[in-house]
Amino acid sequence: MKNKNLLHKIILLIGLIVAVTFFYLFHLDRFLTLSYLKQYQNQLSFFYSNHTVLTTLIYMTIYIMVTSLSLPGAALLTLAGGALFGFWMGTVVVSFASTIGATLACIVSRFLLREWVQNKFKDKLSSINEGIKKEGVFYLFTLRLIPVFPFFVINLLMGLTPMPLFQFYWVSQLGMLAGTMVYVNAGNELARIDSLSGILSARLIFSFILLGVFKKKKKKVIAGYKKYIQNKNQF
Repeated sequence: MKNKNLLHKIILLIGLIVAVTFFYLFHLDRFLTLSYLKQYQNQLSFFYSNHTVLTTLIYMTIYIMVTSLSLPGAALLTLAGGALFGFWMGTVVVSFASTIGATLACIVSRFLLREWVQNKFKDKLSSINEGIKKEGVFYLFTLRLIPVFPFFVINLLMGLTPMPLFQFYWVSQLGMLAGTMVYVNAGNELARIDSLSGILSARLIFSFILLGVFKKKKKKVIAGYKKYIQNKNQF
């Protein structure tokens, strides 16, 4: 059983290396630039108007692949979502695609590294694990809301913790929503955007406001989640 698990890890690791190598070997990152998006915005919009469902599925697949493989380009793809789908539809599509991708990255990190990391640094991680169990919701929400660490780093690090995947999913979706809305809204004005720095500033302001509101409601949110889990376990 242990050898089979190791084999699965090796296969997954090889697959990840091949996918990332393919991405950089063929310079696919050139398609995830602001200049490329602005240049082909009209063509993409035309394709979307004629193939709405197909475009949405392709977009979500690309977004999920990029985020699950921890590749650069999530911010640019979020802008593209706003430019293609508009604010409300773009917010919904991006929110689910980004959260699904983030959760897959967390699962990969957990499957490949968590057992080794927890066994190797068991004593040092005990307090962190306990903190995640008690305050994991607020901690992850804060990391998602305020972009202190890169998007992909949070996904990978949380995979090494005992945080339940369902909790990771819904807190991530809620925590990333503010940033998603800011970037999607900016995507509606794509022609006026020259860099991502101004968008990041607007996101920070919005995020700090929401964080202040969440702090006041923190105990109620965490208590409500714990009650939900307890009720769920009774059935």
